[in-house]
Amino acid sequence: HFSLSICKFQLLSMEIFFVRKPDTRNSMAVKNQTSLREFILLGFSHVPDVLQGWLFVGVGAAYMVILLGNSLIIFIALVDAALHTPMYFFLRNLSFLEICYASVTIPRMLFNLLVGSKAISILSCAAQMYFFHSFGISECFLLLAMAYDRCIAICCPLRYTLIMSRSLCLQMVAVSWAAGFVTPSFTVIMASMLPFCGPREINHFFCDLTAVLKLPCIDTGLIEITALISASTISMIPFVLTITSYVYVILTILKMPSITGRKKAFSTCSSHLIVVSTFYGALIIMYVAPSGNQSLDFNKVFSLLYTVVTPMFNPIVYSLRNQEVKNALRRAIGPIHGAMKDRVH
Repeated sequence: HFSLSICKFQLLSMEIFFVRKPDTRNSMAVKNQTSLREFILLGFSHVPDVLQGWLFVGVGAAYMVILLGNSLIIFIALVDAALHTPMYFFLRNLSFLEICYASVTIPRMLFNLLVGSKAISILSCAAQMYFFHSFGISECFLLLAMAYDRCIAICCPLRYTLIMSRSLCLQMVAVSWAAGFVTPSFTVIMASMLPFCGPREINHFFCDLTAVLKLPCIDTGLIEITALISASTISMIPFVLTITSYVYVILTILKMPSITGRKKAFSTCSSHLIVVSTFYGALIIMYVAPSGNQSLDFNKVFSLLYTVVTPMFNPIVYSLRNQEVKNALRRAIGPIHGAMKDRVH
């Protein structure tokens, strides 16, 4: 009986060991799987807390300018009958697009700076990648539509109304939005399906595709080449056509005999030319920036340029340099200002 009891005790001990050991492994597997469901956005964590506070204030103020300024342009262009033209139809869409473009990255960055929580789920990261590239591509095509509108207005003024019909304007805007929504889909889906079993830290303040593709535990060369070809092709087409449109515009302006006519013609497209130069200038700097770890901080600084400064430029440039927008603002503010004066007196 004693030997039988010993055997039973040994069997019971082995049973407990072999039953509990798989449970421990499963719990570890579940834990590892859970940890890979989110990334860590390092952002500006290397910056001292005081500078992070000032960065929060500066970016927050810029975001308020983006929201209020672009919303004001949309409102003015809708309510003022003098601005019911193709140029301001495109400007309304550009202002709305700038709000969407900035809202993809800035609120998340402000939240991370304020709370200190840098975790982002893979699903949220994929959504941020998609909408960031989607709105960026849409802006390329919308800037092209605006350049074409200015080209027709200056080069073919007598046929402007006939060419720039309402249906053509709607089609150009629809193509701009469709190009943005379709183009990044394949690349983002491929990137989100990659196995992420290595480091989780993204050395950026948002889910940039190039930064995310450094994390998978397999070779991502094919996806990087696909993304590069897709982005280069889809952004170069509107860029080249935009430059071509402005070459025709400049040549036409130089042929005008009157200096007053030249100034007036140039003033109608100068605001848009500044916005185009800022947008593509930031992208070109990013593409020619040196690759490697030494340029990561450089990339983050210039990412702030095209995610914060460029969308903020739109309302500032069009408000300060465009006389028609200034007049529309005066007409809109005039009754409000008069009513406030009457209440005071």
